[in-house]
Amino acid sequence: MEHEGSHRFARKKRRTRLWLIMGLCAVLSLVVILAISLGVVHSHALSSSSPSSESLKKTIIDKCEAFIQNNKSSSANNCQKIWSAFQQAFVGRDPCNVPMEAYDPLIHTVIQDPVCNRMLFWSKTKKIVHDFTEKRDCFLTLEDTLVGFIMNGLTWCGKEESNETFTTGCPGWTDCVNNTVRSFWNRASAAFADAACGDVTAMLNGSIATPFSPTSIFATIEVKRFKAAKVKSLSVVLVTKENKGTTCDDPSLQDLQKEIEPKLKYNCKAVPESKIQDCISHPDTACGACW
Repeated sequence: MEHEGSHRFARKKRRTRLWLIMGLCAVLSLVVILAISLGVVHSHALSSSSPSSESLKKTIIDKCEAFIQNNKSSSANNCQKIWSAFQQAFVGRDPCNVPMEAYDPLIHTVIQDPVCNRMLFWSKTKKIVHDFTEKRDCFLTLEDTLVGFIMNGLTWCGKEESNETFTTGCPGWTDCVNNTVRSFWNRASAAFADAACGDVTAMLNGSIATPFSPTSIFATIEVKRFKAAKVKSLSVVLVTKENKGTTCDDPSLQDLQKEIEPKLKYNCKAVPESKIQDCISHPDTACGACW
């Protein structure tokens, strides 16, 4: 009995040691997994560019090169330099504290020839104006220029004490005044208006109560930069629904006339949306006949 008891005791000790070894192995495995995970996180934290950064960079470079390929007049531009100037405007900054002047280096990096008599401004008519310029090359909007084409439809921002570029979690257009995207479009719009020359056209929405909205980019930035020394006239195309909407006598349009310099010629014409759509569908129609 004593000998049998000693065997049972030995077996019990072996089982105890086995459980201890298995438990230790499990702990060591967990430590290794955690170490690897922390190492991966740490390496990303130290990286100067996140997946968002690389994705946005590729998108911008690709769009830039595609534009230059299709517009030989822009061939003097360097897409890598444009990316660098763009990124410097907001990386490491509070995304709600990026003034429009932060994009000055970007605007000065982009080489854009003036297009007198063809510049088309717009407010609350985004879809129809771009449907029109996509089919017709007689007019050019900001989004049809190199810098506007590249940034159109994109979202981006930086964060304080970070070298990364983000494409999600960024403030929306109305979340703060000096947000990253809004400040860019304000600055780009200012540059576009500064380059205005000859006869300038603006397509406004005649289906809303205030075609010339005092809070729009057109009112707060662009119109204020039309200088009589370079701009001869401003023609307003007031896009209306059939027999509906405001007219060129609208009070807000009278305010527009007061905003521009007295030496600038001003004219306005209400044009049914269907007529413009017809011009889009029939590109052989002369642009002058579209309104």
